[in-house]
Amino acid sequence: MNYTALYRKFRPKTFGEMVGQEHITRTLKNQIKANRIGHAYLFNGGRGTGKTSAAKIMARAINCLNPKDGEPCNECEICKGALSGSLTDIVEMDAASNNSVEDIRSIREEVNFLPTVAKYRVYIIDEVHMLSIGAFNALLKTLEEPPEHVKFILATTEPQKLPATILSRCQRFDFKKISNEDIIKRLEIVCKESGIEAEKDALNTIAVLSEGAMRDALSILERCIQDGDTKINNNKIKELVGIPQTYLINKVIKGVIEKNIDETLNTIEEILKDGKDLQNTLWEIIKYVKDILLFKTSGNKGIYSEKEIAQIEEVSQNVSKEKLVNLIYNLSELENDMKKSSQKIIIFQAGIIKLCTDVSVDGIEELKNKINNLEKMIKEGNFTQNNNLAVIAQKAENKIEEKPAIRLKPIKGWNDIIENFKTQGKIMLYTNLMNTSLGEVNDLTVAIEFKNGLTQFAKTVLEKPENMQEIEKQVSILKGKEMRVKLIDKNTDLSKLHIDNGIENFAQKNDVNLDVIDE
Repeated sequence: MNYTALYRKFRPKTFGEMVGQEHITRTLKNQIKANRIGHAYLFNGGRGTGKTSAAKIMARAINCLNPKDGEPCNECEICKGALSGSLTDIVEMDAASNNSVEDIRSIREEVNFLPTVAKYRVYIIDEVHMLSIGAFNALLKTLEEPPEHVKFILATTEPQKLPATILSRCQRFDFKKISNEDIIKRLEIVCKESGIEAEKDALNTIAVLSEGAMRDALSILERCIQDGDTKINNNKIKELVGIPQTYLINKVIKGVIEKNIDETLNTIEEILKDGKDLQNTLWEIIKYVKDILLFKTSGNKGIYSEKEIAQIEEVSQNVSKEKLVNLIYNLSELENDMKKSSQKIIIFQAGIIKLCTDVSVDGIEELKNKINNLEKMIKEGNFTQNNNLAVIAQKAENKIEEKPAIRLKPIKGWNDIIENFKTQGKIMLYTNLMNTSLGEVNDLTVAIEFKNGLTQFAKTVLEKPENMQEIEKQVSILKGKEMRVKLIDKNTDLSKLHIDNGIENFAQKNDVNLDVIDE
């Protein structure tokens, strides 16, 4: 008997079996029950979130001979044919390998023919963003006015690559990352039905590693039982995936914070000698620093044991939030440097040494503390022993004095928006916007100023379409009108910013198309 992978064996067969996408399955079921089925759908979301599964279920449900509450019965002739792959009226196409004009033209010719046995001929096009421009153009006319017996379901992880003409002709459904809790519940069901004994901590680790993708979670679970042992614990998962033990990661972070180069490098050498993957090790270090920041900020304990929480608490007491954020930036830049280099171990070790010797943040913090102490002494009148105390304080301030802040009209309420991001669990937005201010450039534009400098990592994260859209949404609510947002730092030429935005706003108000060319 042929072996079937877990993610295929436990692929949902009804909307009710799908986890974490109730906002979508509920709408689709209602459309099917009311017989208000659209001619084209776009399923968008990250990998392993259920796009293809939902497309297959919907294709069966709209053709099922005995549908139940918007669900396919999976027992009739149509459903069985679809499940076995023998039903020719449901066509699945991978656009990654079938992306030419000819491939789409064959579909255009087929749609004119009636289905053989089903009510609708359904085309499921996966990774649709991989189609060529010519293929999109060939698909457009058919997608705009398809015959009544034809339905299209497009699936993609990158909707921004689709032409607007395609997007406007589809009903779009955004699949979100599946929560760790939902992944764990599903894994418990799979383990029970497959005779797998998995510890709760092990399932938590799998859920975290899968990053919201159910397929990845099932793949990791499957790797853990390939040796024939159906008992799974945390150490086994980390061993298979190539992740160092938490206590070793803790030693690395402590060494960096304490600037103990020898201790840090020795720990890294121990990790590498154990055969751990270098990329996974760095990923785990970044994640651990992030978890320390979360613990220090909100008390979030994540999936760690009591012993591991005690270690995190010890580290958090000896480091500032600013230092942790700075560490995340620097480690992320180190990750990018490693990707570009063929000597990854050398770059990694050099980057860690640099972190151990970097005193910029600590030096600023130390000077700030000295200034605060001097101010306190002056207020208390304790300055008779040194007539130059005020001069010393001024010198200390000058050491950390940065370039004059960009003079923008400040906007109140920005800190509340940042705090709301933390409350809503949008930690990447929160951590990258800490210690920033919001200023008004003009009536239509605001600027977020990064006083400590705008790193490439922060710029990449914040300029993601979904993140920038959320920021602009919150700022627009705050201002009571639609606003555009720019990211600036202390080196930004404010006069140029005003000129550029003045030109853009003039063009927008007068409906003029502009192509801006940077020289």
